Amino acid sequence: MSLPLAEGSDAEVVALALIGRQDAYRELLARYREPIYRFIRASTGDAQEALDLTQDTFIAAFSALDGYDRSRPLLTWLRRIALNKCRDWGRRRRLRTMLWRTAPIDAAHDMPDDAIAPDVQTADRAELARVNAAIVRLPARLRETLILRTVEGLGQAETADVLGISEKAVETRLYRARSKLSELLANEGGRKKL
Repeated sequence: MSLPLAEGSDAEVVALALIGRQDAYRELLARYREPIYRFIRASTGDAQEALDLTQDTFIAAFSALDGYDRSRPLLTWLRRIALNKCRDWGRRRRLRTMLWRTAPIDAAHDMPDDAIAPDVQTADRAELARVNAAIVRLPARLRETLILRTVEGLGQAETADVLGISEKAVETRLYRARSKLSELLANEGGRKKL
């Protein structure tokens, strides 16, 4: 490839990475680190975990790069890997929560208090945090669909491709996700309907 890496197609940059060009890996990371981080951050609701999972996503992607179908969008493939990393993280988190709930009460004083003082947050930030918390509580299949369609702005076909489901299933899940989110917010005394 005679063009600078930044001007090359994803398929061309992947081909260079596969022959060992480290600058090609850096280019792929520069192109897709932010959208993958945003997707993971929205999925987990945790900025620090999102950083770690983003790194894990790219490590997994780069080690499996020879399995990437260059005729398909690279970002879709990366999102699918990120989605799997988020699902794994969610399973580990549920296990930790279960174990924590069975821990002796004496251990409770060792747990950090992550609560943010109400006077620190503005009303808008508090509302955003409330909505984000409600999104994280959605069942995974609904949360994933909602994030891909509304937060990431993917089309119905691309969302279906990332999730490995039909476009009709995307439509159904999105409707259910919005309904469930409205219900969760209403049950908390919220005023907003989605």
